[in-house]
Amino acid sequence: MAFFELREYRMRPGQRENWIKYMDEVIIPFLVSKGMVVVGSFAGETEEDLWVWIRRFEDEEERERLYAAVFESEEWKTRVAPPIGAMVDGERMVVRRLVASPRSIIR
Repeated sequence: MAFFELREYRMRPGQRENWIKYMDEVIIPFLVSKGMVVVGSFAGETEEDLWVWIRRFEDEEERERLYAAVFESEEWKTRVAPPIGAMVDGERMVVRRLVASPRSIIR
């Protein structure tokens, strides 16, 4: 059964615009090149440090395969991941797994 990951991040002070640019120009294209589906990404309208994005997986097997392809790759480890900690407060990250309701327009 398909499911979504709703990922909520909090930015370090003054880093949200840098994060948005890095996500749009580096991270999302890299994830998509490995086969991940990024449904959307959003900045908080009233919360200056909030960033939310959603990824979709067909099933747990696909998620595990794609996680391995991305996070075990040398490109992720050496080029993509190193700058993240300076922008994102990893201790405040929240990840939720969601299944679409019958009337959801995204599936």
